[in-house]
Amino acid sequence: MLETLTVQDAVELAVVERSGFVESRHAGAAVVLSPDGDIVARHGNSDALVLPRSSLKPLQAVACITAGAVLEGEQLAMATASHTGTDRHASVVREVLTEGGLTEDHLGCPPAWPSDSATRDELIREHGQAARVRMNCSGKHAAMLRACVATGWSTEGYLDPGHPLQAHIREVVERLSGEKIAHTAVDGCGAPVHALTLTGLARATHRIGTASDRSPFALHRVAGSLVRAVRENPWTIEGPGRPDTIAIEKLGVFTKGGAEGVMVMVAPNGTTVALKMLDGAARASTIVAATLLARAGGLDDADVSALSSALSLDVSGGGRVVGSIRPGSGI
Repeated sequence: MLETLTVQDAVELAVVERSGFVESRHAGAAVVLSPDGDIVARHGNSDALVLPRSSLKPLQAVACITAGAVLEGEQLAMATASHTGTDRHASVVREVLTEGGLTEDHLGCPPAWPSDSATRDELIREHGQAARVRMNCSGKHAAMLRACVATGWSTEGYLDPGHPLQAHIREVVERLSGEKIAHTAVDGCGAPVHALTLTGLARATHRIGTASDRSPFALHRVAGSLVRAVRENPWTIEGPGRPDTIAIEKLGVFTKGGAEGVMVMVAPNGTTVALKMLDGAARASTIVAATLLARAGGLDDADVSALSSALSLDVSGGGRVVGSIRPGSGI
């Protein structure tokens, strides 16, 4: 059976401090690439396999556009989002579907309640129900469906690994990562998710994050357009007050968190990091990624400090702040 890095492969990426006592530790691995794509730092076993989960979405979104889905601006950014299901998010997903002659019933992701608490409470007050369009991956699924419509592939079974769309996505993932996919699993939304080494994930993200929308190469133009759409519409990627959205707003980075503690982040100058928290916790992923970029010269320390203040990293006790979540000694 294939597996991710072991405890012996991991280093301390973050700690949780309470009243001067280190209460918890987050171990994992990370790799940092220079603006030119060279490896400049490794922490733990960065050649271990990971399931990128939603950190794979930028690659999947690029594949959908190269397959024919025509999306721009908010719609394009939503293709790579893990959104919180607000009315604004749902509206954009519905637009993507409607413009392709599709409905919410075509979505293959499971119905879900919004993770945005205010939206969820309002739906409950209005006797609403969980819906596929509110599921955090619905933008990705809508983009997949639009690619099928544009290319003439059947929308039935579009999540099957043997479907032409998924075969195309697999090819794009291998091309961008420079690796053959080691294993394919089923993601939480029902779509295939492909195992890559952490280094391969970093290289693929670097190629997307440093691409120009004026490139003579179609794949690079698509990737450049995606990055620009995300930076211009950071609310789409997660939601107000959420880590990915805050990081994009504060630092101008291109970033995408994934379930089980995976994170990719590209600084404006192209410095790139990919990391995996071994315990699957995501609470420290954003600040660790930003800190690694700063140490490699991709971000200013002052800006990372401001980001830390904006994130929910305080540890509370008795109604007051008694500690914090911070990067660990392994980085």
